[in-house]
Amino acid sequence: MHSQRTRDLLRPHLFPAERILWSGQPKQGVALSGRDALLIPFSLAWGGFALFWNFGVWSSSSTGEGMDWFFRLWGLPFLIVGVYLIIGRFIHDAALRKTVVYGVTDQRVVLMGGLVWTKFSSLDIRRLPKLELTEHRDGTGTIDFEGGGSMPRHGVGWNELTPALGGEKRFFRISNARDVYQMIRKQAEA
Repeated sequence: MHSQRTRDLLRPHLFPAERILWSGQPKQGVALSGRDALLIPFSLAWGGFALFWNFGVWSSSSTGEGMDWFFRLWGLPFLIVGVYLIIGRFIHDAALRKTVVYGVTDQRVVLMGGLVWTKFSSLDIRRLPKLELTEHRDGTGTIDFEGGGSMPRHGVGWNELTPALGGEKRFFRISNARDVYQMIRKQAEA
């Protein structure tokens, strides 16, 4: 149900006599979502145009005037964003999820992780603002404790491009999500 590694990472953050009931991590590797049906074509169009622009301005026979350099430099940030949208966001998201550890204790739900520095958060299991389960087609599930998990959102933010950056307190795409959800409900009612 939980690995020794995740338990060892959570142990220093436990209260005296607090017991770990479950620990785990989000799905590892590339994790596609329904939004990717729109984001992937958009990112390919963006990246393709940025590549076309940069190839055109860098390969054109120029006279070395200042305006040529302006257009050459103007296209580079768009190319960088295109590369991030096409492939970088998947690598970034997978790297973030690799550092994330979740836990359910007899007193709290705990979340921790981060690439540069470790952030630790916990919520009292008997005072959760929200408890919502979303099951995904791949057999994983997400348990939301706060935020707008199923609320429609407008626009694209960082949490859509890189779900591991989502600000909500949640267990994102965990295995056996329904069992973990039931465990949390049982602890919350105890």
